[in-house]
Amino acid sequence: MSPKRPDTAQGPQPTLVNTSVNLRGLRRVGARPAFLDYLVSLWDYRHFIYYDARSRVQTGNEQDRLGRAWLVLGPLLNGLMFYLIMGVLLSSGRGIENFVAFLIIGVFLFQMSVRSITASSRIISTNKNVIHAFQFPRASLVLAVNLRELLSNIPVLITMLILIIILPPAEEISWRWLMLIPIIGLQLMFNLGIGLILARVVSVFNDASQLISYAMRLWMYASCMFFSIDRFSNLPVVKAIMEYNPLYNVLHLARECLLYGHAGDWRAWAILGLWSASALVIGMIFFWKGEETYGREL
Repeated sequence: MSPKRPDTAQGPQPTLVNTSVNLRGLRRVGARPAFLDYLVSLWDYRHFIYYDARSRVQTGNEQDRLGRAWLVLGPLLNGLMFYLIMGVLLSSGRGIENFVAFLIIGVFLFQMSVRSITASSRIISTNKNVIHAFQFPRASLVLAVNLRELLSNIPVLITMLILIIILPPAEEISWRWLMLIPIIGLQLMFNLGIGLILARVVSVFNDASQLISYAMRLWMYASCMFFSIDRFSNLPVVKAIMEYNPLYNVLHLARECLLYGHAGDWRAWAILGLWSASALVIGMIFFWKGEETYGREL
């Protein structure tokens, strides 16, 4: 009787090795962390986020002779252009009290969202080298973009308030002007949430970045930037839909507080608050779920 040969039909069997090292705490390189751990890591990178935002504000217009003056000149020229076309040529300001200040608030605040959302949507594709080279929470790039836009818009907001005070009919300063701070805070939350969503979408489907500029232009007309929503009084369905537009409520509340001596109705605050909180939560979760895919060549 021949000796029994080992069974090799199923290939080599794994070898068990005794070790005293606990491997349970180890995690694959580049793996997506738990959501709460992800938020904590973003807080740990707060200094990087602030430094990146501040340095980009300082160097953003260094190639231009007028430098950072363009941060203010850009919105001013935009406002002048819309005033000449919409206010003088098309008379869209008929029936609007203090149309010049109405238009200034619309142009300055809406441009904040345009710049934040557009820059956030392209942040992954424009930073692929950094993403390939370093391991860090990618949402910090989107946070830095929105913080940069907030810092660069501080002189813009001050200019907006000065123009409202000095251009006739000059508006008086009141305590309601302080309500502009929570309005800008809610707008920042909304911009960040939408920016996080679009950043992941554009990282997968780059052509979407071309569509965003057209979508923002359509959004501008739906936000009553240079005309009153009362134009749609004969179309109650259209008017009701526009009243749920978050950016319309940003402009509406700012105008109520700065121009018309009213803190705004609770419904407008509730709509804007719900939009801002929902966009931020959904945007953060949506972006976090794609954390392992950013920078990957498709």
